[in-house]
Amino acid sequence: MLGRRPKVREVGLVPEYLRFVPDGVAHERVLELALDELEAIRLIDLLGLDQQGAASRMGVARSTVASIYDRARKKVADFLVNGGELVVGGGNVRLRPGMDARDGSWALEKGERTMRIAVTYEDGKVFQHFGRTEQFKVYEVEGGKVTSSRVLGSNGVGHGALAGLLSEGGVDLLVCGGIGGGAQAALARAGIEVYPGQEGDADAAVDAYLSGRLVKLESATCNHHDHEHGHGCGSHEGDCGGHDHEGGCCH
Repeated sequence: MLGRRPKVREVGLVPEYLRFVPDGVAHERVLELALDELEAIRLIDLLGLDQQGAASRMGVARSTVASIYDRARKKVADFLVNGGELVVGGGNVRLRPGMDARDGSWALEKGERTMRIAVTYEDGKVFQHFGRTEQFKVYEVEGGKVTSSRVLGSNGVGHGALAGLLSEGGVDLLVCGGIGGGAQAALARAGIEVYPGQEGDADAAVDAYLSGRLVKLESATCNHHDHEHGHGCGSHEGDCGGHDHEGGCCH
């Protein structure tokens, strides 16, 4: 008989940092901290909730939180004492509905007149491969002007799942570099307009859009940038065709 599937745990944070190594040096020894384990540490150690309060936030029993919390702290202690590489991601989780903006989540309140623009982001620039982006810079726009911006993590998801993340975050428009046909279709179904094929400074790209100077390159795909960034989708010509190759392109 198959075991019972663990209950989905609700988390209130999209982590911006997913990998930690001593002095920035990669290590063969890898410890994996699941997203529900990170959430338990965040709620109890950072926000000061007791285990019952954390259990209520995560939608599970107190005994479950106690087990998750104990496991998480042992992993962190092991990493701090013995070194290695700590990678955050995975776990049977979902983003908690109606999350507080202070949680650093995508579920931010959005005014009726607010437009939300997301840009694939790395070191101030437009990141060139949608399916591999680890961060988005999200801009709030009212009256044609940026009123605020913040950098949010992609929560370790890729390809079509990113469309759902952006949709849940109330994003109206995406500015990105290369993007595959499958991802463009998923974003279109979510009602998100896409301006692919962009390069350079992320803030400048948003300014260009708001001033009507940003050109939408309908044919931009991940292969469009292979010669510059050394990432390809195999031997396919033109674009990725919406298929999920083993190389993990930009769908």
